[in-house]
Amino acid sequence: MSANPKRTSPLDEMHKEKGDDGALPTAEAARRREPKALRREQLINATIDSLAKRGYAATTLADVADGAGLSRGIVNFHFASKDNLLAETIKFLQDEYTANWQAMVKKAAPDTASQLLAMVTADLDRKICTHRKLAAWFALITESRSKPAYQEMAWDRDAKYRAMLASICTAAKEEGGYAFDPQSTADAIYAMQEGLWLRMMLFGRGYKREAALGVVLDTLCTIFPRHFASGGLPLKFHEEDH
Repeated sequence: MSANPKRTSPLDEMHKEKGDDGALPTAEAARRREPKALRREQLINATIDSLAKRGYAATTLADVADGAGLSRGIVNFHFASKDNLLAETIKFLQDEYTANWQAMVKKAAPDTASQLLAMVTADLDRKICTHRKLAAWFALITESRSKPAYQEMAWDRDAKYRAMLASICTAAKEEGGYAFDPQSTADAIYAMQEGLWLRMMLFGRGYKREAALGVVLDTLCTIFPRHFASGGLPLKFHEEDH
């Protein structure tokens, strides 16, 4: 009489590749010893790759596990469900985006033109603006209408950026005596950047980062002529000169 097949849990998956002596193969054992945070980041990066390659609907936990070189049980152990994994992926991209532009603004000179230039060029930074990350971001955002949690997280990212951008536009208006509305101008710049991201994502190598940067710099010169010279070079603004 044959025995009933033994059912396995996700945690059992973590141990299935052990040898007769209970030890894991060397490479697998090394992965098991990696810190929890590192393993989560590996899975999130594999999720970004899968979203960029397959889109939202076709991405599965199995795809993510295979892409990270980890067992499927590990994915379930860390995230429990696809929704949780994708929510954490949005948070990862959001946190990386926010930390990047904040660091660039902090590093820039304190004058208004330099701060504004840092804000708007941060979106094209090579750490953030890659085809895989743009594709993953748009794949997630297209689901936000049916996933309120995704929409809330995306809006939180946008709100922080737009508030800072509007603040700098307000300072530029006061300095230069411009007639524009600062919030509307900030919204227009933000919309331009979203459009450039979308174009870069859709056309890939057919639309290069350098071309997008040229659009950004020309726009700054047009909107803020007293703050930027031709080519987007920040001008040191002196109120007494105007």
